[in-house]
Amino acid sequence: MTRPIQAVIQLSALVNNLLVARQAAPDSKIISVIKANAYGHGLLHVAKALEESDGFAVLSLQEAVRLREAGFTQRILLLEGVFTETEMVTVTEHCLSLVIHTYEQIAWLRHAWAAQRIDVFIKLNTGMHRLGFAPQELPQVLSALQTCPILGRVILMTHFATADEGEGVREQLAVFQELNRPHGLLASLANSAAVLRYPETHADWVRPGIMLYGASPFNDVSAAELGLEPVMTLRSAVIAVQQIKAGAHVGYGGTFTADADMRIGVVACGYADGYPRHAATGTPILVDGIRTRTLGRVSMDMLMIDLTPIPHVEIGAPVTLWGEGLSVEEVARAACTISYELLCARAERVPLIVLN
Repeated sequence: MTRPIQAVIQLSALVNNLLVARQAAPDSKIISVIKANAYGHGLLHVAKALEESDGFAVLSLQEAVRLREAGFTQRILLLEGVFTETEMVTVTEHCLSLVIHTYEQIAWLRHAWAAQRIDVFIKLNTGMHRLGFAPQELPQVLSALQTCPILGRVILMTHFATADEGEGVREQLAVFQELNRPHGLLASLANSAAVLRYPETHADWVRPGIMLYGASPFNDVSAAELGLEPVMTLRSAVIAVQQIKAGAHVGYGGTFTADADMRIGVVACGYADGYPRHAATGTPILVDGIRTRTLGRVSMDMLMIDLTPIPHVEIGAPVTLWGEGLSVEEVARAACTISYELLCARAERVPLIVLN
């Protein structure tokens, strides 16, 4: 018998969310970020729905090659560039664009051969201190790139650390603008939060990610308020019902204790499916369209729920873990994590059901 859990992907929501990005940044080209198997939504399904994008950004060569072999001709950007010199062969064969953030990558580009020129995005560290060249290195980087025979267009890029928080982007943006002023290079800065909140960052290319999947990048504004629609709905069903007495403990470690006689349900979903083990009692969940809460610890294959608000529920009742009717960011907040983690964590054993 097949377990009832499935992840339902609504392609029309992707189209809507791309339109929201277009409307927010009408003068910029859009590189849709579809790394990590399109945040757990399925790379090729998502790319097809987002085919009006001006480009795609991925992490791995494997993702890039799959897109090219599926017929996508847009710009495909490798967000961390290449990791070895031998990977440059694949880059040139498939006409990919590269993020450059180390001098080793510049050397590999210099030694590569290609029939077509390769566009390069120079990653600058303007304050996040993750990847990127230090601001004072930009003249040296530009000089080194000029020795690369297959160099195409050069685009300057950075990534904001706090675009989704109160600190905003002011300091990093000021550093970036000062660096680029004497060069006037094409630029790419804005992630989802900056696309939606900081039009001064839009520049030539924007890079929306989480917003495309219908989740808000902000803690203080919901996805619905932003006009975004959930793309993934994680669904399952009640597979057992228990009647327990006051004082009974539920689940591993007995972390939930009933304060009265109650009915509880068991749902076919656990941390092996991608649901967070650390989601504590009280995490919201929908059962037969009615909101209730999880109880106790999440198991590998199951979690327990409170049936007190829904006494009519029996085995087979539909359950929504997140998605339509229950935003993924609300579940993430209750589990002390972020929506990105929940979406990306969908396990391969959870089938994708793709709807137009």
